[in-house]
Order: sequence, then C-alpha cells, then structure tokens
Amino acid sequence: MSDVQQRIDQLVKGHRVVLFMKGTPQFPMCGFSGRAVQILKACGVDDLASVNVLEDDDVRQGIKAYANWPTIPQLYVNGEFVGGSDIMMEMYEAGELQTLLQR
Repeated sequence: MSDVQQRIDQLVKGHRVVLFMKGTPQFPMCGFSGRAVQILKACGVDDLASVNVLEDDDVRQGIKAYANWPTIPQLYVNGEFVGGSDIMMEMYEAGELQTLLQR
C-alpha cells in the first residue's frame, strides 16, 4: 500500500463519517460536493470529517483508486465506502442513509 493509500486508509478508519470532497463543508467547490454536504446535514450528521481533495492532488487521485470509484465526492461511514452524491441522494430518499448513519 502506498503512502497516499495508507493516509487515506487512516482517515477512513479513523472517523465515523468521512467525505472526500472538492472544497469544504462551509465552501463546497462543486455542486455534487455541496449536495453531499446538504444530504449529510439533513441526516443530522454532526461529526463529519471532510477532506478537501483540491488541496492534495495525491489524495485526489489516490481516493479514486482506494474505492475503485472514479468520481468525487466519496462518502465513507464506519470505514465502509457508501458512494457519491447520486447514491447518497437515492439512499437518503429511500431512508437508507439515515439508518446507516444512526449505527
């Protein structure tokens, strides 16, 4: 595992809820990242750890390989990859994301 993969792994496993995104929760730099933050807020998440991939190109590329998922944002809950903003929206609308986040 590369240094970047190890850093990502530590972030994912060291926090209950981690969002790899463009920008920050206060200032999202793309619509998909903004939507992901809004969904998490609507679910009442108050312990969100976010990683701004625009600040570190190694992490920006490495996270895609880590989950074998080509796009950002990426949500991880309890060390498990959940998906991007479209999957988050589908899960939220079905009530599945709220259930997952309550564990």
